[in-house]
Amino acid sequence: MVRTCLYFAIRKKRLTVNPLASRNLPAHWKPPQVEERVDPRSIASPELAAEMLVMTSYVGAGQGPRFVAFFGCMFYAMMRPEEVIGLYRTGCSLPEEGWGLLTFSDSSPAAGRDFTDDGQVHEDRGLKGRARKAVRTVPIPPEQVVLLRAHIDRFGTAPDGRIFRSVSGAKIQPSTYWRVWQKARALSLTPERLATPLMQRPYDLRHSGVTWRLNSGIPAPEVAKWAGHSVEVLTRAYARCVAGLDDVWIKRMDETLKPRRDEY
Repeated sequence: MVRTCLYFAIRKKRLTVNPLASRNLPAHWKPPQVEERVDPRSIASPELAAEMLVMTSYVGAGQGPRFVAFFGCMFYAMMRPEEVIGLYRTGCSLPEEGWGLLTFSDSSPAAGRDFTDDGQVHEDRGLKGRARKAVRTVPIPPEQVVLLRAHIDRFGTAPDGRIFRSVSGAKIQPSTYWRVWQKARALSLTPERLATPLMQRPYDLRHSGVTWRLNSGIPAPEVAKWAGHSVEVLTRAYARCVAGLDDVWIKRMDETLKPRRDEY
């Protein structure tokens, strides 16, 4: 992202050279070390995540209820906030019973008015790290189906079919869902847990959703496909979060050895 911005600045003649190009850097300079792995202390169990979604409905008379299904998409469908903002009713299969399916190909990140072609806060883009016309499908459990059906029944959709929008009909701002989440977090956690990294950011819902599926024994390639990751990124980022599955792996290994034991 930084490199792209610098090349754009050079093209617009705001810079003459790329200051981060190796030939322009001091000999002693080293790139900063970035923590790429998800902090397991920030991850919530499915039970806690569900409780926090309930508490979100108590944040304000009209604001909190608009974000219950929004945050639910981040946990149950592992969606990024900008992907939730770009979710349309036509992409939602919401049966009255059982699992549903979300299909989406758009995202609406808040780049800022100074960085969009039309001067709007949000920019319409494809999925992160994917071709512009790439589509992602994610199965969602009955819990999220219920949340989305209730949201649509109560708030309807925008004229263009978008599910989530502000009271005025505008696209949701990051500052808005951030404030709602902080209030929901304060309602859900004890003072001791509030002082920890547990669910500090709305994005931790997505991390918790990925971890929940991995800890359920879903193969990493399938989770990576649903989450919009590469398998390499997924296994690296969540290496410290997948835990408590020793019994599952031992049982599977034991089953593969059983036929050999029976031969003796």
